[in-house]
Amino acid sequence: MQFKISLAGDLGSGKSTVAKILSERFGAKIVSAGNIYREIATSLNMTVEEFNINNESDKKYDTLVDDMLKSYDKKQGDFIFDSRLAFHFVPSAISFYLKVDRQIAAQRVFCACRKDEHFSCVEEADKSLTSRRASERRRYLDYYGVDIMDMANYDFVIDTSCACPEDIADVIASFVEQKIGQ
Repeated sequence: MQFKISLAGDLGSGKSTVAKILSERFGAKIVSAGNIYREIATSLNMTVEEFNINNESDKKYDTLVDDMLKSYDKKQGDFIFDSRLAFHFVPSAISFYLKVDRQIAAQRVFCACRKDEHFSCVEEADKSLTSRRASERRRYLDYYGVDIMDMANYDFVIDTSCACPEDIADVIASFVEQKIGQ
């Protein structure tokens, strides 16, 4: 039986890492809105934070990514969406929200040393994450009337602060297997 999994959550909660584990386990394709956004931001010579703020007044890039996500609702196959809004645009997906303590998130992102995010300290990472999250929340409320912080939007909420990614993937896999009857 085919399935779609939506992984939304706090920045630095481990969505991408868990998506990779689940992809390997299930042989599912990962669709990462974050990677798409990073590529667009880089092509425009912007940081992800600058790109998010730009998108508060220019909806075209959000629309581009959102339309791509919407197209997956009817596609055949097993997909894992690493996306803040896949739960909204792909209602057939089983949706998870990964939450994390803010300081732990900042530490994770700082240590990740992503090529498009450079921080001189954990506090700078925390400030950037806080700004990005506020921008995303404003945009999604304004554009779609969706509050990504409303946990009622999700089938399952998991705190990743003190859990390893493999354990989180196990919990998600068990929930998905029960939900689709495997």
